[in-house]
Amino acid sequence: MDNLVSGRKENVPADAAFYEIDICDRAAVEKAFQEFRPTAVSHQAAQASVAVSVREPQMDATVNILGSLNILTASVAHAVERVVFASTGGAIYGEVPDGIRASVSYSPVPISPYACSKFAVEKYLECFRQQSGLAYTVLRYANVYGPRQDPHGEAGVVAIFCNRILAGEGIQINARKQPGDEGCVRDYVFVEDVVRANIAALSGQIPDPILNVGTGLETTTQQLAEVLQQEIGNTVEMKPAPMRAGDVERSLLDADRLQELLGPVVSIKEGLARTAVWFKERHQNSWRWLSLWPVGVDCGLASSVPCAGELTMDTSSIKNQTMAVPANKCRRGSYARCTKSSISSMR
Repeated sequence: MDNLVSGRKENVPADAAFYEIDICDRAAVEKAFQEFRPTAVSHQAAQASVAVSVREPQMDATVNILGSLNILTASVAHAVERVVFASTGGAIYGEVPDGIRASVSYSPVPISPYACSKFAVEKYLECFRQQSGLAYTVLRYANVYGPRQDPHGEAGVVAIFCNRILAGEGIQINARKQPGDEGCVRDYVFVEDVVRANIAALSGQIPDPILNVGTGLETTTQQLAEVLQQEIGNTVEMKPAPMRAGDVERSLLDADRLQELLGPVVSIKEGLARTAVWFKERHQNSWRWLSLWPVGVDCGLASSVPCAGELTMDTSSIKNQTMAVPANKCRRGSYARCTKSSISSMR
């Protein structure tokens, strides 16, 4: 189930059943459960931006708490054996002091609406276990990154940095305390390790009710930016910026138990290198596709539709995406914002 607000249908395996619905639509969720009859549920759906949660706490709670309750009540009603819930280790513990790694016994001190909503669902899961016997595993993610991460929005700093570095655009280093410092400290975990944890949890291989999914190694925002520039082979301006509302200064997980259960995790160096390769290939394929367009193509957009102010670099996925046409390819003489319908007329 996905409402495709941030997900992409092309990422869904061809042989998988797919329901394009919003988890906030209780009737639609119930219908999907009734039709599919799942034995286990992997609950990843969420409003995942801390910054958005600060601006719109009601919306965050609607999606993350009420939407999750729709999933849990449907799970109980249809005798689901296990729910695996994607929680947040990066935000739920609050400020983690220097020299400390937060274990699952570390008392959560959520300081953003996003972290509060995730913690609330954890408590609901325990309530449902006691009241209805619903088995669950909570996976508290560190900052997840990797290939196919969506760079559009305010979550996913690795994807955002990759796109901007490839475009030769400056990147912003939000301060940990004061503008000009190295930025917040985070535990970055590669998506492959997150997938391994989810598969193990769904199959009942994780006996713990709550498990941190991270590396136990800290990286500042500036260090992250420097490594990505090295891997991509392009240097851009790093602009100092103030602290962002809702962000914790330092987040670092104790991931020893994860490695005890599943083995070593991907290092930050290897993970960023693999991620940079994927974004570079996508970037190159985008320009290869654009170079095939005939000069003077008419996008077919009405003159009342505004042109984009700058070139959008994320051009590899056409479906439901806004694209930018280079000026020398467009009769309007600038960059035209093109949707799937107008692109189809160009071919």
